[in-house]
Amino acid sequence: MSDLRRIRVLLVDDDPIVCAGLELMLSSADDVQLVGRADDGDQALEAIRTHRPDVVLMDVRMQRQDGVTTTGQIKRLDNPPRVVVLTTFDADDVVVRAITAGADGFLLKTSSPTQILDAVRGVDGGQATLSPATVRAVFAHVASSDDPQRTAARTAVTRLTDREREVSVAVARGLSNAQIARELYASEATVKTHLASAQHKLGVTNRVSVAVVVTKAGLV
Repeated sequence: MSDLRRIRVLLVDDDPIVCAGLELMLSSADDVQLVGRADDGDQALEAIRTHRPDVVLMDVRMQRQDGVTTTGQIKRLDNPPRVVVLTTFDADDVVVRAITAGADGFLLKTSSPTQILDAVRGVDGGQATLSPATVRAVFAHVASSDDPQRTAARTAVTRLTDREREVSVAVARGLSNAQIARELYASEATVKTHLASAQHKLGVTNRVSVAVVVTKAGLV
């Protein structure tokens, strides 16, 4: 396994028992390397500068600075790492705030080791990761809210080409790149190109945010 690229992971959590479990889980994977740990959100930025992680596993509730605030700060860095938010609860407002802050994934700490490792690998490869319950929470919130950003979302989607719009809507429907490629009779590389262009035009950084924008715009 010496030639295998290892995904560098930073853990941000103030619960030593949870950290011990996550560290044991991460150490079981040949393609993942735990490079550091921060005990609180206010330590995370310095830890990122020191350890240069690819992915940050972020707790929500911490004593000094919460994980949502910290995620927003991380995403304002140049070339920020991916962030997967882990929490013991799945309240709708927490999910939506984390995604709005730029989180690339959101999972419960009760998720299986396989699910958490798959989330790390997925976001490292550019795939946002949400549990099914989280997806429902996000889009129920978007659909029911009287959000002033709806008008902005409708304006933003007019910048998309027809193909970019098709890909974006398919993302909002929960399809993977491979599934979108089959549905649109295109290659996965082409789908990735359209999705990257759509993200740029919509001013977002991941596929979950693309899905939120097109849902606010009424395309889903």
